[in-house]
Amino acid sequence: MIRVLVVDDQALVRTGFRMILENAPDMEVVGEAGDGAEAVALAGRTNPDVVLMDVRMPTMDGVEAAGLIDGPKVLMLTTFDLDEYVYAALRAGASGFLLKDTLAADLLSAIRMVARGDAIVAPSVTRRLLERYLGTTPALASDLDVLTEREREVLGLIARGLSNAEIAGRLYLSEGTVKTHVSRVLAKLGLRDRVQAVVLAYESGLVRPGVL
Repeated sequence: MIRVLVVDDQALVRTGFRMILENAPDMEVVGEAGDGAEAVALAGRTNPDVVLMDVRMPTMDGVEAAGLIDGPKVLMLTTFDLDEYVYAALRAGASGFLLKDTLAADLLSAIRMVARGDAIVAPSVTRRLLERYLGTTPALASDLDVLTEREREVLGLIARGLSNAEIAGRLYLSEGTVKTHVSRVLAKLGLRDRVQAVVLAYESGLVRPGVL
């Protein structure tokens, strides 16, 4: 059972998400919070697997809260696909983001992905975000020197939004081999998940926004 904490400053929105989640046989809502500060405190008490977190909230926004929550995966929600807070949320360690108008089935699928350690990022939206907000604390290309040539290739494909299965098909490798490469890339670079790998790949110049 996937334990989910729902965080949004609008009670009606929280109720809607609760109804969707409680109709899923493999999920349960362990709590609701109306702002980031409440979310941080409640996450410590309820020990959720996934925190479904709104970006813009009073008292403490979702970005700051995401950086303070240790353990549970954080899935950010935003109204706008070019919300200036989203890139900061990814840097803070969020495992991805969804638009609030996402279909219920896609929301449930995203929660399941994040719960098992994957990241959910829409590649087209991510490219626009990176193009607009990249450059505050850029990484250096030399940061990738610890990677083998194959690992750099895998990182580049992760940054383009490919799944393990798609990377395997592109490189003519087994999916298990790709999974091993991904794990090594994350470990060598000290990254939390694929989202942070995407950010680093763009910041280091390995991949450029708008270039496939």
